[in-house]
Amino acid sequence: MNTDLQDLVMAGVKWELSELAGEIVPRSNIGREIDSARTRVTSTVVPPISPMTTVDVETATAMALRPGTIETLMRMIQEFNHPLRAGASNTVLPHVPQNPGPMMIITDIPSSDDDASGNILSGAAGEMIDKMLYAIGMGRDTVSISPLIFWRTPGGRSPTTNELELARPFVNKFIELISPRIILTIGTLAAAKIAGIDLMRAHGVPVRTSNDIMVYPIYHPNYLMLKPAAKSDVWTVLQNVQNMLKNI
Repeated sequence: MNTDLQDLVMAGVKWELSELAGEIVPRSNIGREIDSARTRVTSTVVPPISPMTTVDVETATAMALRPGTIETLMRMIQEFNHPLRAGASNTVLPHVPQNPGPMMIITDIPSSDDDASGNILSGAAGEMIDKMLYAIGMGRDTVSISPLIFWRTPGGRSPTTNELELARPFVNKFIELISPRIILTIGTLAAAKIAGIDLMRAHGVPVRTSNDIMVYPIYHPNYLMLKPAAKSDVWTVLQNVQNMLKNI
């Protein structure tokens, strides 16, 4: 399983970092490991990359209002001078099927696989998502997918509030243009920002938005690979989604 630390953190798995040059250790072992390694401390914190030109949220919002088509929105995202753009390998654009259906997926930050390929939900996480969609008769040929932010953060760290707010108008515009009836959020960050809930406390609890979209929050595939027992909880939510799709 190729899953980096931050992907697990964003999936709702909390770890502690020792100061042993990035070694991950269980919480119970942290004290003695750190005490014996004070002389070889190295920082594992990757600072945000500052943009060459400051872009404010008001400007981003105004820009995101302009596109009238998906194609125009995609070009604008690619050209947008977001603080993370310079440090990322690729702009990870939303996935738009030829014939978008009534369901959309919104996930957390791009993974290292996404950054390398330029495709959202790629690698092992993407394979699991494809199996989940297939189980309810869906697939990427009809399901639109967008990350909350279109560039991987340095080292996969958590995005700052400003970084999220700068990207959010474009995510909102994508939702507006696709006009889904259901949004499936994947991961803790997407659940918090789109559904406004704590995923670990309210997994699968549907939330209806002000524009009448039903949002179902579920665990990230990285979490399911780490905690296979949680797949049953996700399957229950997917069945609910399938039943709702039948009535649309």
